[in-house]
Amino acid sequence: MVTIYHNPRCSKSRQTLQLLEENGVTPNVVLYLEDTPDKSTLTAIQKSLGVDARDMMRTKEAEYKEQQLGNESLSDNDLLDAMVKTPKLIERPIVVNGKKAAIGRPPENVLSIL
Repeated sequence: MVTIYHNPRCSKSRQTLQLLEENGVTPNVVLYLEDTPDKSTLTAIQKSLGVDARDMMRTKEAEYKEQQLGNESLSDNDLLDAMVKTPKLIERPIVVNGKKAAIGRPPENVLSIL
């Protein structure tokens, strides 16, 4: 089952969802701003992506600066907690297919995990 962590107001997220559908994939759509993934889910996504937690974050959001999340002494654990508390900080879209995941920036990135 393919899952997309989606924000319908984001053009890249909409483009990624359309790309999945054009490739015959009907994903499970998680509107992560309303149905925020818990920390264990975000940890699993991070592991599947193979990135640092900060690489899963929208670092240009005001909340990132307000919460001083650019502080290099913060652990992945701290950053994951911040994403659970403020889901707007989660990069979008993220597509998960089994143990593989990709960030849809650009949307074509997700084709590698299908």
